[in-house]
Order: sequence, then structure tokens, then C-alpha cells
Amino acid sequence: MEDLCMDIDPPPFKENSLATAEDWRKALGKVVPAVVVLRTTACRAFDTESAGVSSATGFVVDKRRGIILTNRHVVKPGPVMAEAMFVNREEIPVYPIYRDPVHDFGFFRYDPGAIQFLSYEEIPLAPDAAAVGVEIRVVGNDSGEKVSILAGTLARLDRDAPQYKKDGYNDFNTFYMQAASGTKGGSSGSPVIDWQGRAVALNAGSKLSSASAFFLPLERVVRSLKFLQEGGYFSTNTRAAVSIPRGTLQVTFLHKGFDETRRLGLQHETEQLVRNSTPPSETGMLVVESVVPGGPAQNHLEPGDVLVRMNGEVVTQFLKMETLLDDSVEQKIELQIERGSTPLTVDLLVQDLHSITPDHFLEVSGAVIHPLSYQQARNFRFNCGLVYVAEPGYMLFRAGVPRHSIIKKFAGEGISRLEDLITVLSKLSRGARVPLEYISYKERHQRKSVLVTIDRHEWYAPPQIYKRDDSSGLWTVKLAMRQESPHLVSGIYPVEQDLSNHTGSCTGEVSPKDYIPEQVSQEPRDAVTSMETSGEHVAEGPNSQDDSDNGTKKQRVEENSSVDGDVIADCSLNEHGEERLDESGSVEDAVLRDYQGAAPVAATSVAERVIEPTLVMFEVHVPSSCMLDGVHSQHFLGTGVIVYHSETMGLVAVDKNTVAVPVSDVMISFAAFPIEIPAEVVFLHPFHNFALVAYDPSALGAAGASVIRAAELLPEPALCRGDSVYLVGLSRSLQATSRKSIVTNPSAALKSGSSDVPRYRATNLEVIELDTDFGSTFSGVLTDERGRVQALWGSFSTQLKYSSSSSEEHQFVRGIPINTISQIVDRMTSGTGGPPRLINGLQRPMPCIRILEVELYPTLLSKARSFGLSDAWIQMCPHSVKG
Repeated sequence: MEDLCMDIDPPPFKENSLATAEDWRKALGKVVPAVVVLRTTACRAFDTESAGVSSATGFVVDKRRGIILTNRHVVKPGPVMAEAMFVNREEIPVYPIYRDPVHDFGFFRYDPGAIQFLSYEEIPLAPDAAAVGVEIRVVGNDSGEKVSILAGTLARLDRDAPQYKKDGYNDFNTFYMQAASGTKGGSSGSPVIDWQGRAVALNAGSKLSSASAFFLPLERVVRSLKFLQEGGYFSTNTRAAVSIPRGTLQVTFLHKGFDETRRLGLQHETEQLVRNSTPPSETGMLVVESVVPGGPAQNHLEPGDVLVRMNGEVVTQFLKMETLLDDSVEQKIELQIERGSTPLTVDLLVQDLHSITPDHFLEVSGAVIHPLSYQQARNFRFNCGLVYVAEPGYMLFRAGVPRHSIIKKFAGEGISRLEDLITVLSKLSRGARVPLEYISYKERHQRKSVLVTIDRHEWYAPPQIYKRDDSSGLWTVKLAMRQESPHLVSGIYPVEQDLSNHTGSCTGEVSPKDYIPEQVSQEPRDAVTSMETSGEHVAEGPNSQDDSDNGTKKQRVEENSSVDGDVIADCSLNEHGEERLDESGSVEDAVLRDYQGAAPVAATSVAERVIEPTLVMFEVHVPSSCMLDGVHSQHFLGTGVIVYHSETMGLVAVDKNTVAVPVSDVMISFAAFPIEIPAEVVFLHPFHNFALVAYDPSALGAAGASVIRAAELLPEPALCRGDSVYLVGLSRSLQATSRKSIVTNPSAALKSGSSDVPRYRATNLEVIELDTDFGSTFSGVLTDERGRVQALWGSFSTQLKYSSSSSEEHQFVRGIPINTISQIVDRMTSGTGGPPRLINGLQRPMPCIRILEVELYPTLLSKARSFGLSDAWIQMCPHSVKG
């Protein structure tokens, strides 16, 4: 095995010194046709990798069998779709057949018969040809170029493996080569060739702050390729999966010089033994850097232990150590070490490395959960196999569970394996709210508890198990639980409606468009190195946005939203015999407690005491799969007011910058009673900035129903300039706050510009302006001194454009006259005929909304005259002096 050791300072390579420009031209002529551009799409976040698209490089190492070599971080440990493009622009699909659990290499397969117009040869692998001073060329897809050839000279063969991320993939237990070739994004997987056209290394990464590039030695690559070739691999679509033995002790070693090992306590006699047993070029030994908890070496090896022998052989190189481990899988191996000048001998069981490398995951409500891999267990210092959140998805994101979390308890039961989580999940019904405990590697000694709401509306497919099939390179899928599981039984009332037979009940002399309500079945790196793939990662979600910033009403997502340009009025309900409550007298004497159980809070005004039992705090989450109509965020907060309340139904008015789309999860909390319940979006005005949300009063219980009531609306008389009003709203702790202000403009014309992405914007609306600026995020209601609601103080969203290519989200608040909302509420509750809708289990008729698809804007009468407005019309205008 001594001939496999990578010499630190080998003798000069004579053949290379004779290479001419013509030699390099011939070598590149053979190599370039075998180099391919790889375009990959990681379909799911998995293990160390995020979901996203990227481009990289690979090269053919077996033409007959159709095998392409590239990096592990290109092949991906999880589901991936990939295609290879040859130099003549022939594109073919490729499928992963192997990715090493530790080292940065992997293989794709392709059908050689699919290449019809290109003559090419495979690139031979020559790991023994690597030496200090050898001139090399890196041929690949550097910086997105189709073919890039970078020159360099191998400067080191004994560099430590580069550290890319604290929470991502890192190679270890191997040397890397180094050269100043200046490779960049897209060159991952490029062959590092010599003048004879042989690959001497595999390009893997580079240093951002310099031109240094890092290359993976090929000894382990050659071994794995031989297993694939000898294991019956053929280019057909079906083949037997090839098992490549890989052993591990779950220990990370570093190569330290003899000067450092002496400081660790290495005895002089041991150093002399090692120097006499290794080539003269050997300058150090292997030292334990870390031990993964729960692994074979726990309680046996410690950081700082110096490895002397394995199975009686002196081992100072990674290659020899890994060869012994791979040949001893599931067998005992003897290690002789020195710990602080004390010789020790330990017998350890070599573990199968593939057994602690996950090949399956659970997908539930967009979350990707699987056993913690050896890679991440080493990064986080956790036991392998714990339940790891690779992507929080929608359900866990709503609860605030970040990526890279470890789930420890769910619904009161301990979770140590993925099967435990599936068992608990199968017992829960949709809509259930249960506690979850998790830990993070950043705060490993702190358990955090959150409330998780089981996906109620089937935004996503039922929980499924995906498993990798190494024989095909694809992933198979099956349901994670039995069909009779409560989790697979929806608790939402079925909607059985057929709108095709319904016609609008509104009549008129003109022909505006009838908007029939839409049916809605709804109740959160500082690296010096980089991997050289180029592309972008899709933020699945919003991994861990922080809800603690009370000053920000809306939370934005990182990705752009999808677009739906249709404007639909989502109307609802009417119920015969139900009336809004006008019990203002009894409300004035009510003393309400703060939501969080604090001492009674003395209201500062009659208006505040009256209106507080009618205020509601909204928390709205929009699934990433339902980002409709250009909605600009996935998480919204805001305040609404109850405008209707009966035994069977409650209605809350709120602005459309809080409830942006009907397909969302809405939770409401009441200022008058400490309870949070789900609500359902039943009306979205197509032009005006308000929505109506329904809740089930029976969910409040007797105590809650006795203190929660509807506000008294005062649509007439309309507010005038100089009128005094009270602005009443809620803080994040559900405390009512009020301020007195003066109306400066009761009918300000609202005009908002268009956005980069087509989406809702308020039009044809006159709003109320006050003399005091209360900030851009505080919403609530405007009332008179008796607490009667005159306007909804709502939030508007628009985009401010700073240049032709730059824009920023902007929010502002204005008053929406309550008469606009009151008219809709009256029609909904007065029995107006219309298509039925299921709300709280009851069919209710909905009124038809008629709109004129015209956007109007104000102008001066002097300008209107230029447009052709007659004097007769001008004289009829109430403000004919100005316009």
C-alpha cells in the first residue's frame, strides 16, 4: 500500500517538462468532446443541499457503459433531474447512479446510443500522475461558458479538505490538491488533465479571495468506478444496484506535522518508528479532530489522539486508512493510538457508511424530513439518525421551525426516529394544533416549543415517503400512512355547488360584467471557499422568518410570486333573521382583560372601551403553492373589526393588505377573550381595499360568546373636514390603544401605481386622511366619541419605483368609509338571492357584485373642459369653482 501514498515532494515529472504547445493541442482535442455541461434541478431540499437549479461540468469516463464523473454536490444526495450537453449541443438526460457519502465525487449514467453526431472518447483516470510541479489544464463550464480551459501548475498535494459551510456539505478524511488556476462557478466536476489527456484530479472548489483552486485526488474515484464496471452495470434503463463497500468509525482525522504531534504528547520512540516505516517524504501523522456522538468511536477516541497503527499497520495517510476501513465493514478493527504520551489500544466495529446516509425522506405539507445524515451529524455534533428538518415547508414554517432543526417531541410524544414521527402524525386529524419541541445546532442546549397546526386544507399532497432507487436513479413514492388514518380524512365541510346553473340576480340599464363569487374550500455565510456550481437556489420557503419584529406588519418572501391577473369578487353569505348587534350601552361598562392574562387595563376613552370587544387580530399565512394574484408575501398581520355576530356566524372586516387572497390560512384572536380560532375568507372586494372573513361563534364557547360582539356601524352622516375621530387599534399583545385626531380630507382620491408583477391594487376609491401620522403599519377603525365605527383604518400596499429596474414594497394606511362595507354586509345578511355557498356547514345565498371595468381618476374641471365637458355639466358639479 505504500505506493498509494501521496508524496509531499516527489521527484520532477520529466515527461511534463517536454510537453509542447502541439502536445497540449492534441490532448485538448481528445478531451474537449468528452466534457459535458450538466444542468441539474434539485427537486427537493435534502441532507446538505437546498432545492434549486445549477449548472456544472462532468466528463465521460466509460463510453461503452455511459458513465459521467462529476462532483457529489452536483449529483446531489436527494432527488435530482439532470441533462448533459456535449460540445456539439447534443442534449441527453442523465441519471445519478452513485454519490459518495463523504468525498466529493459521484457518477451519472446516460444512454451512449443517444449520441448520434459526435465522435468522442472517454477520458482515462491517472491518479498516480499527479505530482507537484505538473502543468495542468482545467477543462469545463467555468462561469457559465460552454468550454473554458484554464491553465495551472499543481502546487500542493497535501492540502486539508476545504470547509465550505457550517451547515452544509464538507469533504473530510482526505487530502486535496491545490493550484492557482482561478476556477469559478460552473467548473465543478471539471477534469484536471495533464499533457497526455489523462485526468489526474477532479476540480471541486475554489477560494473566493484568491485564485486558488482545489482538486480531489482520484484514487477513491477509480475504486468506485471499478465496482460499477464490474458490478454488471449496463446502459439499459434497468440494472441491478451496485453496492460499493464504505466503512467508517464516525471520526474525523486531520494530518498534523510531527512538530504538532510532539506537542500533543507523541513519544520520541513512536515518532522514530513511524519515520522508519514510511517514505522519507512523510512529514506527519493522523490526529483525531472530532468524534460523532453515538458512533463506534464514542467513549473510545478523543480529539487530540494520535493514530499510530490500524490492524498492526502504521498508518499516516488518509488513503491507507480508508482502504483498511472499506475492507473491514461490519468487522472489528484494532487501533493503536497515543493520548498525551500514553499508548492505548482500542477495538472498534467498522460501521457501514451507507447505513447512516439517508436514502429516503418524509414529505408532509411541503416539509422534507429525514434521518440525520453522517455529514450533518458531523457538522452539528448530533447522533446520526435523529429526525432532521431539511426544509420546513408550509406547516413547520407557520410554526416558526427553522431549517436544520432536530425534532425531539411532537404532540407530547418523544421522537427519536422518523418512524416515530409518522406514527404520531397518523393519529392527528387535519386542523389539530399540537406542540412540537425542537433543537437547533446553533442553540443545541435549548429546547424550543412551538404550536404546529396540521394542514387543514390539503394545500399539499398527503404525507408521502420518497425512497431512492439506485437501480434506476429515480425516487419511488408511497403514502406514509394508511388510508383510514385520521390525518387523511378531511375535517372540512365538502363544497357541493354548481355555479353553471346560477345567473346573476342584479339588473341594470347598462351592461357591466357580473362577478360571481369564487368558491373557496377553506375554513423563517461567511465562507472562504465555494463549490463551483453556478445557478440559483430556490428559497423553499421561507425558512425561518422572524415574527418578533412588531414594527413590520407584512413579512416578505424571498422568491417572486406567481401571477394571476384575474380580478374576482369572492362574496358570500346571507342568513335570514340575523341582525347586527347594536348594544353600545352595555359595552361601555365592560372591563376587559389583556389577552395575555395581565391585570385589567383602564381604557383611556369611551370609544376605546366600546370598540375593544369588537376588535380582532389577524395572522394570515399563504402557502407557497397558493401565491396567487401576485400576492407579495406569505405572512400577514393586521387588525379587523367585527361587523356582524350571531349564534351561527360572525363577520369581520379587514383590509386586503392583511387578507390578500382567499386561499390562505387565517387565524384570528379576540381582544375581548383569550382565544384563537380559524376563520374563512368569504368576500374580497375586487376594487376596494377590504375583505370580509367569517368565523364560527360556537368555537368561542359560552364565555367567549358572552363578551364578544359586533361593532355599531355609523355609515351616515359621512365624515367632513374638521370632524374629530378616534383611531382605535390593537397592539401585538392585543391591548386596545386609541388616539384622537382630526379629519383633514374625507374624500381623498386614491391612485396607486402599477407593480412589477400584476396584482391587486385599490382603485375607484375615496379614502379618509387625518392630521396625524400614526405610522404605516398601525391599522384599526375610526369611531366617534361613542365608539360607533365610521371608517376602517386599513393598510394599502404598493410599489415605489426608484428607477426603470428598481422598486421597493411600500405600505401606507388610510381610512375606508364604513358605508362601503356596510352596504355589502347588509346585502349579505338581508337574504338577497344568489348562488349558494357553504359557510360553517350551512348553505347561504350570496349576492352578485356588479362592477364597471373602468378605472377612474380625478381631474380639475378646467382640464375636464378641455376633454369636452359641457358647461351644463360643469354647473351641476357641487364644487364647480375648483373641480
